[in-house]
Amino acid sequence: MSSVESSSKPKIITGSCGYVLEDVPHLSDYLPALPTYHNPLQDNPAYSVVKQYFVDADDSVPQKIVVHKDGPRGIHFRRAGPRQKVYFESDEVHACIVTCGGLCPGLNTVIREIVSSLSYMYGVKRILGIDGGYRGFYAKNTVSLDSKVVNDIHKRGGTILGTSRGGHDTTKIVDSIQDRGINQVYIIGGDGTQRGASVIFEEVRRRGLKVAVVGIPKTIDNDIPVIDKSFGFDTAVEEAQRAINAAHVEAESIENGIGVVKLMGRYSGFIAMYATLASRDVDCCLIPESPFYLEGEGGLFEYIEKRLKESGHMVLVIAEGAGQDLMSKSMESMTLKDASGNKLLNDVGLWLSQSIKDHFNQKKMVMNLKYIDPTYMIRAVPSNASDNVYCTLLAQSAVHGAMAGYTGYVSGLVNGRQTYIPFYRITEKQNHVVITDRMWARLLSSTNQPSFLSPKDVSDDKEKPMSALLDDGNCNGPVDVPPVTKEITK
Repeated sequence: MSSVESSSKPKIITGSCGYVLEDVPHLSDYLPALPTYHNPLQDNPAYSVVKQYFVDADDSVPQKIVVHKDGPRGIHFRRAGPRQKVYFESDEVHACIVTCGGLCPGLNTVIREIVSSLSYMYGVKRILGIDGGYRGFYAKNTVSLDSKVVNDIHKRGGTILGTSRGGHDTTKIVDSIQDRGINQVYIIGGDGTQRGASVIFEEVRRRGLKVAVVGIPKTIDNDIPVIDKSFGFDTAVEEAQRAINAAHVEAESIENGIGVVKLMGRYSGFIAMYATLASRDVDCCLIPESPFYLEGEGGLFEYIEKRLKESGHMVLVIAEGAGQDLMSKSMESMTLKDASGNKLLNDVGLWLSQSIKDHFNQKKMVMNLKYIDPTYMIRAVPSNASDNVYCTLLAQSAVHGAMAGYTGYVSGLVNGRQTYIPFYRITEKQNHVVITDRMWARLLSSTNQPSFLSPKDVSDDKEKPMSALLDDGNCNGPVDVPPVTKEITK
């Protein structure tokens, strides 16, 4: 990936009582003389029944909604939606869509709805699909997209545009955008992809191009910060139920049966946690955020023996990133990475299954273990009804923002409202399960598994500072602004 450094400063707007708006860039920030146009939605029959066509310019959405009565109002994001004035004429728009990284339910739905929104809402005729991820900008052919081409693609898994990891060359990509006359770029991908999108935006800005760069965050692991959830996550949890149900049937149908299911979750265990809570057939859930140990008092082996004595069978769900520290650190894959820079993980499901077998063999105890790995089945399915609706909202919001001249942002759901979030907030860290939070406590009470935490682990986690929004103080108190923005507000 290019080493171009971010040159634009975050846009921070402050107000009374600790109000902070982390705004997104706008084309007029570096192209001040741009003309504006009448929004064609005013004449769109579909919107004729809507009482309020457009989002107010001052509308914003709070990042945190649990506050003290005397606390600061905190960080807000710009509310998504159509604006009264647009910065592109319909005939002027030449849009492109690219999908990057791993597969995820809902990719085709997002593609379909971007095309449909551009076509039906704004009358855009020229839309390209970039084939095969970032490298498709300079190494592959493009695909012409219209409402007829994308009509039924939401019924299929995967992405009709193809995808890949890596291949990011900022100069070649922006050269291709400029040579093709593209002025709206929609980039669908995870945190690594959005980091690349941020660099593309900076280069576009440096060249002074009238090009809106828009991200739609995608990760099946639900590990992107700020947003409520990522699209495809609900489908992944629902599909995981099939594997868990199969493991439960296998386990309870044989003496001392154990069903082990490995689910996706490289660094974050959200799929495993929510699938366990939804199933109610799981006896133990292991995730990357919660360390566990095998041997000794309170260990996993002791718990498995206890469950088998009590009920004669057991179902164990493990996220792919859990237990990596327990596996041999001398294994080569611990230091290898894929094209996106993600560490290649050892197969913890196979390792744990063999470890359980070895333990029971040593104790000469009867045990029958079935191991199920539905990883690629889960991510390759079409999105369910809930995710289809969510994908539609994300895509429409992304298009409204680009037409209104916003750029350098992702479209995301914050506290149930569609918002525009600056790239840096999406890429600054990953979202993780908080194992001292109530949701993890709900899981523990559901499975009755041990927490595998020592008292020191709990006290260390509780000593971490809470958000300023939840601290005591008056409305002029400090606001928990991320480090990148604190320098701007001094």
